[in-house]
Amino acid sequence: MATESFVEPAPTALALLLLGRGADPDSERGVECPGGLPAASDPDLVERARAAKAALGDRVFVLGHHYQRDEVIAFADVTGDSFKLARDAAARPQAEYIVFAGVHFMAESADILTGPDQAVILPDLAAGCSMADMAAIGQVEDAWDVLVEVGVAEVTVPITYMNSTAAIKAFTGRHAGAVCTSSNARRALEWAFEQGQKVFFLPDQHLGRNTAVLELGIGLDECVVFDPHKPGGGLTPEQLRAARMILWKGHCSVHGRFALESVVDVRERVPGINVLVHPECRHDVVTAADYVGSTEFIIKTLDAAPSGSAWAIGTELNLVKRLALAHRDKQVVFLDRTVCFCSTMNRIDLPHLVWSLENLVAGTVVNRIEVDPDVAHWARVALDRMLALPGVGATPKD
Repeated sequence: MATESFVEPAPTALALLLLGRGADPDSERGVECPGGLPAASDPDLVERARAAKAALGDRVFVLGHHYQRDEVIAFADVTGDSFKLARDAAARPQAEYIVFAGVHFMAESADILTGPDQAVILPDLAAGCSMADMAAIGQVEDAWDVLVEVGVAEVTVPITYMNSTAAIKAFTGRHAGAVCTSSNARRALEWAFEQGQKVFFLPDQHLGRNTAVLELGIGLDECVVFDPHKPGGGLTPEQLRAARMILWKGHCSVHGRFALESVVDVRERVPGINVLVHPECRHDVVTAADYVGSTEFIIKTLDAAPSGSAWAIGTELNLVKRLALAHRDKQVVFLDRTVCFCSTMNRIDLPHLVWSLENLVAGTVVNRIEVDPDVAHWARVALDRMLALPGVGATPKD
């Protein structure tokens, strides 16, 4: 049954920054593009991208994250979530250049998993991740010192979400912990509790809380939030000793925007609608939804849904728009009434992609992401522990 076309929420003044149009020098690292960045209005951008990619041939492999703009996805050799894309890159050792249309931590993971003779390139160095940036390595090391002082470090296993810097993954590896994705977070937590009595979960408090409470049956009162901006994390020694889940005070700037009111509102507007959200959403949103799962789960759920069904999706808007276009026989709406793009992901646009590809054609490697060898070693240790978990190694996704 055909339904009305997808209507994108109207952008506000703030949304222009979220769309990557403009810059905030106080919060973004920024980047200069030697040689000049093509104008976004250049009518030849698409043809320039095609020509540069054709000139490079098999020497280049372009990865496109699900949250990326359509104009960039059009030139991706593969699409997917961050860890899947990093593994796809590792499976292409013949590619001299890996161009990652994603964000900084994703390019780091690709550099860790690919060979030393492969260059991983991020078209815009300003494409970071607000969640990953909420856990600086110095803050995390100070927090661990607090756990040592309180006397709980020896029984605490650190687990970091894939959406973290290489330095945080390496910290986890050094302290006998592991990495997880949103698909395998439950298995990673089960493993962690087999090793110790507590879990120190970084950097997304919502994924940690939702997995622990809804999938492992841990009580909300057994979860505490460690705030790195407060002495002792804002917690008493007694709270830290009593807790089973010590959650870092971090969140996704996209998924954290969805509110319970959005769920109530969409159910009133569209009777019988199915609400499908990502586990990075707040606990009250997740508990009010009908389905909860990773980006890949969201995609597969829509693929399997019957024609004529209605769905409100709580994840990044580029992906929701793409799903709506791919499922015209279903009613697909965005869970929130306001625009909700991933602001840093949207820094990777067609001008930056063209600039990076044309530089490679000219023999200039720009914006190469290189992880310190020691950091890469310990991050790989944490990643390998995740891959060794039963049922994880074959199909990890985030």
